[in-house]
Amino acid sequence: MFNKKTIKDIKLKGKTVLLRADYNVPLSNEGTITDDYRIEQSVPTIKYLLQQQCKVIICSHLGRPKDKYDKALSLRPVAQRLGTLLKHEVLFVDDCIGEEADAAVAALRPGQVLLLENVRFYAQEEANDADFAKQLAHGADVFVQDGFGVVHRAHASTDAITHYMPSVAGLLLEREVTAISDVMDHPKRPLMAIVGGAKIADKIDIVKHFIKTADFVALGGAMANTFLLAEGIRIGKSKADPADRDLAEDILELAKKEAKKRPFVLYLPQDGVVADSLEPRARTRVVDWATHAFSDIESYPKRPNHDDAVVGADELILDIGPFSGAFIAGGMQMVQTVVWNGVMGVTEVAGVQGPIGPFAHGTEILLEAMMGEFGHKPYTLIGGGDTSAYIEQRGLTKCFDHVSTGGGASLDLMAGKKLPGIEALEDKKRARMLYNKSKHKQ
Repeated sequence: MFNKKTIKDIKLKGKTVLLRADYNVPLSNEGTITDDYRIEQSVPTIKYLLQQQCKVIICSHLGRPKDKYDKALSLRPVAQRLGTLLKHEVLFVDDCIGEEADAAVAALRPGQVLLLENVRFYAQEEANDADFAKQLAHGADVFVQDGFGVVHRAHASTDAITHYMPSVAGLLLEREVTAISDVMDHPKRPLMAIVGGAKIADKIDIVKHFIKTADFVALGGAMANTFLLAEGIRIGKSKADPADRDLAEDILELAKKEAKKRPFVLYLPQDGVVADSLEPRARTRVVDWATHAFSDIESYPKRPNHDDAVVGADELILDIGPFSGAFIAGGMQMVQTVVWNGVMGVTEVAGVQGPIGPFAHGTEILLEAMMGEFGHKPYTLIGGGDTSAYIEQRGLTKCFDHVSTGGGASLDLMAGKKLPGIEALEDKKRARMLYNKSKHKQ
């Protein structure tokens, strides 16, 4: 249950609302928005505010600008796209604080929408500066937090801002927290967790959490290479974190202990797609370092070469192999819930002869399995970040039960951490207590 007040819990009729959205969207080199999923997901909250005849001021960040003049990261294109999605005019101002912004806010009429310029044009935003937050709040009556992708950060527009006005959640934030919390706390079992990405350190908390709570945990991506090192498997020049090898060994030991207590599987890739470069036309091959089943079949009736089971010194593991993909997809046929955070390969390399890149076939197998292509369709929760980005790029967001708009925020929430941008909002229970006290005094 979401225990924070939302926009439906307070009177907003005619109020001036400052809405924190997450419009950190991908842009092409020409400054064109290449994926508007996050913008689209903010629309229901804005429409609700417009129905209340609110004056709507929106603030957001975009990228990591070096200074106030980094206009390549201006939110102006977002204002245009948002207007198209809302089918409603969205005004834009070239600053987020100061005289120009204050004048634009003062000129707003009920039912109008104004998008402020990138809050990260000011270093004070990430410094959680109180004075900057106060200036940002100027002219607003209520603060609405709807940027799920930023609530794991204590920044001026997520934390300090809440000290200057009543602060509640938007519809997207409520939906994100509810969907993720329900799956983590009360999943339909068996539960499978698929965790990929680059570094163990970034996912250590969530991996440990799933070892305790899931029935099947599959690891992939560059992160899995460090686990392979810990298992004594040669990985060539693949990306890995040798310094985290001890951490990987600890996790493997934790998983072995868990498997002795109950039916539990921690799965590491048994084969991989390797190449000597990340070029789209690089020659790839499958290395079967564990079962040798794939290399046996490929070489039949001859015996496979020794090299078929060894990653070369000049090669990179860039994707899980067909055996690993099939094994995880097969396991998916027997579970009721799948939580996925982190792609299995280097999905950002473009395909030469279609939409699927040369190192994204493992990720694609899992997509197909989650969509029910092999028979059974489990409940699917996609945990943001590069995973959501890949699904958005493929135009498949509607094929999954919940695709999160937050990467780091979804990870922290899954791991049971408290998120500063949510903790700072008004508590429903506390609001009821204050109401009851005031009623009793009367």
